[in-house]
Amino acid sequence: MPVIHDGLLLRKGYDALTFFGTIVAANHEMVEAMTDKMNALKNHEMIHLRQAQDTHDSWLCFYVLYLWHYLRLIPLNRKYKNAAYELNPFELEAYRHMCDLGYLSNEKCGKEWRVYARMKPKERLQAFALKTN
Repeated sequence: MPVIHDGLLLRKGYDALTFFGTIVAANHEMVEAMTDKMNALKNHEMIHLRQAQDTHDSWLCFYVLYLWHYLRLIPLNRKYKNAAYELNPFELEAYRHMCDLGYLSNEKCGKEWRVYARMKPKERLQAFALKTN
């Protein structure tokens, strides 16, 4: 997956994002680090690629589902900082396995988000213990 630098697409506090099959990094150092070798951040973004493949092999379907889950979790942002992002099923899988550089070769890679999507938001809160504001 190609890696580029574009600070305009990223919100403050985020290091990278996957945008239609391209990793967009916050600065040139991250671009170089992700281009040269596999690291945890690149692994996180590659897991999103697998998730998109699992959602009918469609980036559009992936983003619609991601946004739907995100919007459903926004009410939790009042009590738990960044809950809509951190409890998003896609992010839960990607963060859980980002340091496991062998996870991409696992046949279950990109499918675990479905387990989290079936959980109620309160179950996700308990399982992943977010900090209150």
